[in-house]
Amino acid sequence: MIDIAFSKLAIIGVAALVFIGPEKLPKVARMAGTLFGRAQRYINDVKSEVSREMELDELRKMHKDVQDAATDVERSIAQNISAADSGLHSAWDGSDTDINPLMEPPTYDQSSDKSKNFRKKKLAATSAVPSWYKRQSGQKSRVISGAARMAKFRPASARKSTPFFH
Repeated sequence: MIDIAFSKLAIIGVAALVFIGPEKLPKVARMAGTLFGRAQRYINDVKSEVSREMELDELRKMHKDVQDAATDVERSIAQNISAADSGLHSAWDGSDTDINPLMEPPTYDQSSDKSKNFRKKKLAATSAVPSWYKRQSGQKSRVISGAARMAKFRPASARKSTPFFH
């Protein structure tokens, strides 16, 4: 800013006192102070407006960058979806199996045949056991109800041999 020393201010004050006079000097000083304050406020307003405009330009640029990035992401997602959709349709139709090497035709699984044969052999081995052997080894050959089991294993002293009708 303007470099004004104390000596220069004193000279300006003396000249104002001589030219304006002692009666009007306080009014003029007050008016000069008011004008100087208005000028400072106006300069500060202009500075803040310029800084706001600069920030607004930066925000607009950032907004544009974010929108461009979002459209790029949306475009890539749409391309991936369309590629997956076309691959799925071609695989469904069976027109092109060479597109995806992971989608190979199903191979014959021998392990499922082995497990089926094992189950068949086990079923044949367990069902072909004679019932006398099952009784002897303790395997159940038929189901007994709870009341029949209680009657069968009730001690002889607890059994009553009274007839049903008296």
